[in-house]
Parts: sequence; structure tokens; C-alpha cells
Amino acid sequence: MLNNLNKQPEDKILQLMQLYKDDPRDGKIDLGVGVYKDATGATPIMRAIKAAEKQLWADETTKSYTALTGDAGYQSAMIDLVLGGAAPRDRIAAAHTPGGTGAIHLVLELIQSANPDATVWLSAPTWPNHPSIIKHLGMKMAEYRYFDNESRAVDFDGMMTDLKKVQAGDVVLLHGCCHNPTGANLNATQWGQVADTLLEQGALPFVDIAYQGFGDGLDEDAAAVRLLAGRFPEMMIAASCSKNFGIYRERTGIVMVLSPDSDTTVVTQGNLAHLNRQNFSFPPDHGARLVTMILNDPALKADWMAELEEVRLGMLGLREQLAAELRRLSGSDRFGFVAQHRGMFSRMGATLEQVMELREKHGIYMVGDSRINIAGLNKQSVPILAAALIDVGV
Repeated sequence: MLNNLNKQPEDKILQLMQLYKDDPRDGKIDLGVGVYKDATGATPIMRAIKAAEKQLWADETTKSYTALTGDAGYQSAMIDLVLGGAAPRDRIAAAHTPGGTGAIHLVLELIQSANPDATVWLSAPTWPNHPSIIKHLGMKMAEYRYFDNESRAVDFDGMMTDLKKVQAGDVVLLHGCCHNPTGANLNATQWGQVADTLLEQGALPFVDIAYQGFGDGLDEDAAAVRLLAGRFPEMMIAASCSKNFGIYRERTGIVMVLSPDSDTTVVTQGNLAHLNRQNFSFPPDHGARLVTMILNDPALKADWMAELEEVRLGMLGLREQLAAELRRLSGSDRFGFVAQHRGMFSRMGATLEQVMELREKHGIYMVGDSRINIAGLNKQSVPILAAALIDVGV
């Protein structure tokens, strides 16, 4: 039987990780992997997480299961963090999932159960796991224009033209903030126009919000998803705690689904429980327990928010430094987009050949589409990257 299996393509980012690891050169720079790193290159455990773990170790009395859709306290805390009262609680079904990827997979399975003929529309470009999971599930998929490779900004006219082609009942996947892989975000006015168009088309928004707090602030980064939640009778949300709580390996995500009324919410909640049961039964609790403790304890929450703000401002500082250094070296403002983008990523506009030259000549590793992880830089490596980009002709 197993000899009938087809070899699967290797993950490009995992390949890049191995290439970087095997490179013996001193001074090599890893800008590929999508995890936050501090100035020393480490991915630290946040202070509030450490404190909550100590408290949990002392107080926890059981390792028994919670519930098929996770702990209700975690659901409530995350609904407050993401939606902030934008929709009545009795319209929101929720389920804890193994990470943001698990949340995306669960939402797509729910869509498939509710409307097998729905087409899921993705931004061009988007996070590679989005189309990969959709293809794996055998669902219909289409793209809407999003990023202008020349200006390195949102192609809003193209986006709106394409969204007007969406059919009633289709699902449009939107990045809530800190667009991955481009770093280019919609502004508040544009979000309002997107909402208007999707309502006119009878489409359902599906928001992937994986970087809340990494862009302009916790509430600012949630503004778009809250706007949509206040206007749509139905929508889906996949949220992740990996980045803003720094608990990547704890696999802590959540699905939130808005229904038009409380009766439908009950049915939706039952379907989320059923899908979790088919996939993994009960979700892991450790990360969710820590998040719940932090969000419900004023002192822990204040410390978490303060450290998260330090992380956000640090990345903004690196963006501004890189943009300024590129301006100095190039004598132009063509790299000003770096300071305007938000979150961990930016697309630098390099060709694949230039990306390969950066790797081979300068020991600088980035994804083939020239996406860089800003958090992979520090004050000392920014000038090195800037000089290398100019050297290869970006």
C-alpha cells in the first residue's frame, strides 16, 4: 500500500532553515523563519508566561481533559481580546485549536460542511499554508489581487475589482493585520470599503489574525476584525497566540464563528465540537491555560502588554533604521515602504536571482519571494543587510 504514496514537496522555509544551519560562515543572517527574535537572536519566553507557569505548577491539581472545544475561560478571554465586545456573546461560537494553523483548518472544514460549493478567495500573495490546506481538503479556491510589486504597497484598486467578482456564499480570507508575507496593510477607510463590497456580494469574511499586537497595538490591530464583526451576520475568525504570547511550541489557537442568532450559534458550537472530535478529540490545554491566567490577572496582563509593546516598538525601530540606511545608500526613497509596513515581514522586491546572490555572496537567508523577517535583524546587522541589498541591485 505505502508504495502507492507520492513524494510530497519539501517545505521551502524548512529547507531554508537547514541551509542556514549548514552554512559554516560567521556573520550569516537568518531572515527566513517566521518567529520573533530579540537582539541576541533568541526567541525568549515572555515574563508573564514564566510567572504564569510557576503559578500553574503550584496550583494545578489535574491533567484531565477540559472539553472538546477547550476551556470556556480561554474562549471568553480570547473573544474579549480579539473582538472587544464588537458582537453579542450569544452570537459567537468558539473552539480551542492546536495553533493558528489548526484554527484555519477547522474553519475550512466548517465551511466545507456548511457549503461544499463555496469558493475560498485568497490574497495574492498569502501565507503558503492557506492554499495548501484548501487544496488538501479539495475545496474551490480563487485569488484576489492584493500586493503591488512595484510600489510594495496594497494594490487596492485591483483588490476591489476582484472582490466584485466574488459570488454569494463564497468566503474571502483576509489578514486581520500584519499581512504575511508582504507587511502591507489596508487602512481604516479601505477596510470599510472592503466590508461594503463583501456585504453587497453576499460573501462571508474569514479573518486570519495571527499577529495582534505586533503592528500598531493590541486594539489597533483588532480594529478591522471588530469592524467586520459589527457589520456581518456571519463571519469566521482564526486567531493565534504563538506570536503575541511567544508560545509557539504550545500550539495555542482559537476559532470564533459569528452566527446571525443564538439558535444558530448553538448548532455551530456543536459542529465545532464534532470536528475537533474527528481531528484530535480534546485540544492541548497548557498554552491556553497560561493565556487565560494572564488575561484574567491584572498584574500579569499589564506586564504582558508592556513586554509586547517593547517587542512591537523594537520591530518598528528596526524598520525605520533599515529604511533610513537604504535611503542613505541608494540616494532615493524607493525603500520607504519598509518603514510603512507592519508586523514581522516585508517583501523587499528582490528577484529570485538576487535572493540567491544574497545567500551565496553575503550569507543572508530569505524566502525566495524576498520576504524578510524584520525580527531576524538587530542594530548591527541592519547596515549589513542594507549594503548587501544595494550590492546585488535591489
